[in-house]
Amino acid sequence: MGMSLFFRIVGKVEARDNYFVQRRDSMGRPGLSTLQKITAVFRMLAYGCSADATDEYIKIGESTTIESLKRFCCAIVEEFVGEYLRSPNATDVARLLCIGKDRGFPGMLGSLDCMHWKWKNCSTAWAANMQVVVDPQ
Repeated sequence: MGMSLFFRIVGKVEARDNYFVQRRDSMGRPGLSTLQKITAVFRMLAYGCSADATDEYIKIGESTTIESLKRFCCAIVEEFVGEYLRSPNATDVARLLCIGKDRGFPGMLGSLDCMHWKWKNCSTAWAANMQVVVDPQ
């Protein structure tokens, strides 16, 4: 993910839910930053790590990470439901059918990526994601 997309998401989530805005605690010390909370969420979503594992890297507690994940998901759905999380309309269907036709699959609206290739020296961060590919042959 590029930095511009990441910061666009951060800005939208922060504007949608003020839980992500950094505040001061009762002692006047700065609390967890927006980037700490959202980075913890992205690590959980991208790498499948546990909420407890984020404490080692980001210095954020398990309960805060879980709360951040819940609020992040709600904020994303609220912010992007109209544009990205909807059924395709007639224009979308026509565009997708045209793309399929250009790629040699006329009439195909969507497809599953059924490619299977071996990745020698796959990094451990991606290993779990790559192992879910099922090859019946």
